[in-house]
Amino acid sequence: MDPRAIAAAYTAGWNTGRPEAVAAFFTEDGVIIINGGPPWTGRAGVAEMAAGFFADVPDLSLACDGVRASGRHVVYLWTFTGTHAATGNRLEVVGWEEWDLDDAGLVRLSRGWFDAEDYARQTTAG
Repeated sequence: MDPRAIAAAYTAGWNTGRPEAVAAFFTEDGVIIINGGPPWTGRAGVAEMAAGFFADVPDLSLACDGVRASGRHVVYLWTFTGTHAATGNRLEVVGWEEWDLDDAGLVRLSRGWFDAEDYARQTTAG
């Protein structure tokens, strides 16, 4: 299990624009929690979360900014850019995910973080 290879593939999955490509990196019962909010559970939940981002930012482009790992615990640093669908505003959002991986290198739990106030500021019309 190579955390950098997993991160590169995960980035490529997001850049397909397909929610199921993102969900494929999670275990069947995997969970993602964003900014301490409610969990998105299972691959269907993860796909729903990704679909929401793709609806808001149809041209979303994700870049991996770094990877830190200790055993099966990985920190994935990222930046996404794109255009907000409702306002036409250009976005640049930075954040990270903390992953707990299973033996096969799939994500069991992801805790994701980004500056929600900055995102709201960037997506506000005008």
